[in-house]
This record gives sequence, structure tokens and C-alpha cells, in this order.
Amino acid sequence: MARAATTTDAFNAVAEPRRREILDLLAGGECVVNDLVTRLGLAQPQVSKHLKVLREVGLVQVREEGRQRRYRLNGRPLQAIHDWVKKYEQTWQDRFDALDVVLEELIEEEQSNGRDDE
Repeated sequence: MARAATTTDAFNAVAEPRRREILDLLAGGECVVNDLVTRLGLAQPQVSKHLKVLREVGLVQVREEGRQRRYRLNGRPLQAIHDWVKKYEQTWQDRFDALDVVLEELIEEEQSNGRDDE
């Protein structure tokens, strides 16, 4: 099966680390492209290319303000990612709980061995 284009859905769009960084920055509020360029340390064409992908899947919205384009996060498309990841939450929690048990046993064993040396 051919890989889907990055512009088809939020899953593919956020697979690229720089786009996730842009979303993180926009989560703090609106930004103009030049602010994103400065904060990311990327060239303006690269940032614009990433913003285009994010716009096409609906993860960012843009509004014109004079000569500037202000970008802001639209979290609604992230809901599908959240719902998918949430299915694994119980598995992770079960594994963390099991790890806690093992760590407690190791601590008790270490403390017990330390008392034997006295």
C-alpha cells in the first residue's frame, strides 16, 4: 500500500518533527511567520512549506492583519490522534504499575541486604 500524502490527515502531518514544533509554538498563541522563523531557526520558505501542510489538514488557521498573516492552532483535528493514543493509555498504565512493583521489590531487597551487612 502506498504511503498517504502528508496533506491527507493530521496523523501524517504531525509525523514531521518540525511541524510538531510549529504546533507547540502556536499552542502558546498566534504567531506571524517571521516569529516562527526566528524561534525555529529555519529559513522562511521551510516554515511556510510546513505551515501550508498544517493549513491543508486544518491544524492551523490563518488570518490577515494588514500585511501580516497570523497563524493560530486549531486543535480540533488533533482529536483523532488523541482518541487513537487514548486506547493505549491503560496498557501504559498497567506497565508502569508493574514496573512500580518491581522497583519496590528491588528497594526492599537492597534495604534487606544492607541490614545484613551491619
